[in-house]
Amino acid sequence: MSRLFNIKNFGCRATQADGAGIAADLAARGLHRTEDPAAADVVVLNTCTVTAEADRDARQTIRRIHRENPGAEVLVTGCYAQRSPQEVSALQGVKWVVGNSHKHEIGELIAPRLVQIDGALPQKHAYHGEIVAGATLVGDVADLRTVPSMPVGDPLGRSRPNVKVQDGCSNRCAFCVIPSVRGRSRSATAEAVIREIRALEDRFPEIVLTGINLGRWGRDLDGRPRLVKLLREILAETSVRRIRLSSVEPMDWSEDLIELMATSERIAQHVHIPLQSGSDAVLRRMRRRYRVRHYESRLALVRRRMPLAAIGADVMVGFPGETDEEFEHTREFIDRMPFTYLHVFSYSSRDGTEAAAMSAQVPKSVKRARSRVLRELIDRKNLEFRRNLLGSTVSTVTLAAGDGVPRALSENFVEIHLNSGDAEPSALTRVRIESVEAGRTVGSNVGLASMPVC
Repeated sequence: MSRLFNIKNFGCRATQADGAGIAADLAARGLHRTEDPAAADVVVLNTCTVTAEADRDARQTIRRIHRENPGAEVLVTGCYAQRSPQEVSALQGVKWVVGNSHKHEIGELIAPRLVQIDGALPQKHAYHGEIVAGATLVGDVADLRTVPSMPVGDPLGRSRPNVKVQDGCSNRCAFCVIPSVRGRSRSATAEAVIREIRALEDRFPEIVLTGINLGRWGRDLDGRPRLVKLLREILAETSVRRIRLSSVEPMDWSEDLIELMATSERIAQHVHIPLQSGSDAVLRRMRRRYRVRHYESRLALVRRRMPLAAIGADVMVGFPGETDEEFEHTREFIDRMPFTYLHVFSYSSRDGTEAAAMSAQVPKSVKRARSRVLRELIDRKNLEFRRNLLGSTVSTVTLAAGDGVPRALSENFVEIHLNSGDAEPSALTRVRIESVEAGRTVGSNVGLASMPVC
């Protein structure tokens, strides 16, 4: 009898990539994936813990799944499972807790318990013998030295698969819990990355390179190669038609990297550079490794070499001690910089971080007000950016239309509603932008994009 599994991913692109690998591994071991958690025998929740809200979302989802499908065996993995395994295992309905330390072994852990092949009895696992309800497997992520290989899977309903080339972070930002749940920075080898892309390139015209600290790729490998070297190898040794980079820290946007992006037709002109604050005083308290002047110089080079590139950032409001004047420095900096979108977050205290013990915690009402100011500001800047594209033709990748509305994502990160009929997902096309409104960009598909593959 076929046993069904459902998987839900929370959080960052690296988590999405992990989830695709877990799903592919379970499928390879004889389980079948369902999109309906109420129909699943096993539900895998791949969690985030970057904020208290992320933890709360995971708990609410666990409770809902157990209420709607009490017979399902729930496995919780990811960053929340790594950080608080006892808290997670105490939740009603949770059968297994597997930390990031052993995430790549989930298939080996649970598939033998659920799948009988040719009448054989389920195997026993070396860690615990037979895996029983309530088992917890969480090791020390500080011991991790490699990025474990996982099967290459479809991107779980997405049109653009995430290829994780790096994991962990060796920075020690005062607010961030991620190094303690992901471990130190470590890189997949170029050979492993190219092998994974080759397995995807015939099905997906665009892939997204991702990592916890992507710009640090290669620093732990022999010869200490840089991210730009990996990109050149991918361009030379694969036929993937477009590569998009996820977030890269300001100090890792080298002139070589920006120049390669500006001159290659196969790299999307989309730059995401975490900012966190436009105040040097706040950046110092955060223990960020750059200052506003350096950040501004990177943006100036990006805009000079790529006038129509998307430029995005993560911005945190309400870091402990953030004054009205310091927030105004951030607001003013964002206003005069060429940002096209932002991810705005309120500071969330995380136990075990330096910032959690800082005095002068900012009230929630102040954080909400500051978030609203920045979101209104970036909505205006984004509208201006999209209006400048009106009448132009842009290169796009078509997206899966979950709600029946055909959409495409432009090279410079504008989601476009297509008014020219159905569009096959995961195709590179050219789209003419015909109207721009506050929350909507509309265009017509004018043909398949022609791009070099070498």
